[in-house]
Amino acid sequence: MKNKILFVVSLLFGLMFINAGLNKFFNYMPMPKDMPESMMKVMGAFMTISWLMPLVGVAEILGGILVIPTKYRALGAIIIFPIMIGILLTNIVSAPSGIPLSIVLLAINLWIIIENRAKYLPMVK
Repeated sequence: MKNKILFVVSLLFGLMFINAGLNKFFNYMPMPKDMPESMMKVMGAFMTISWLMPLVGVAEILGGILVIPTKYRALGAIIIFPIMIGILLTNIVSAPSGIPLSIVLLAINLWIIIENRAKYLPMVK
C-alpha cells in the first residue's frame, strides 16, 4: 500500500514539476495580478539573468520525468532538491503566502529521498 501511495504522490509531484518547467519555455500560465511587489522585483531580477530560467526549466522537466518511474526516482529527487530549496527560500523572503505549498512539496521530496536512501549510500562510501 505504501508503494502505491508513494507512486501516486511521485506521479503528481513529477507532473507538477514538468508543468512548471514547460511553463518556463512556453509561458502558458499567466502571472497572478495580485503578486506582491517584492516578488515582482525578484522575478524581474531572475529574468535579467537570461540563462537562469531555461536552466531551472530543464532541471524541473528532467527531474519531474525521472521522479515518476521507480527506477530513476532517486535521481529525479536529487535533481529537484536544490530547486525546492530555492522555491522555499524565495517564498520565505518574498512571498510568504506560498510557504505552505513549498513546505508540502519539500516534504514530498524529502520523503522520496528517504525512501531511496539505500541508492545514495554508494556515493558517500
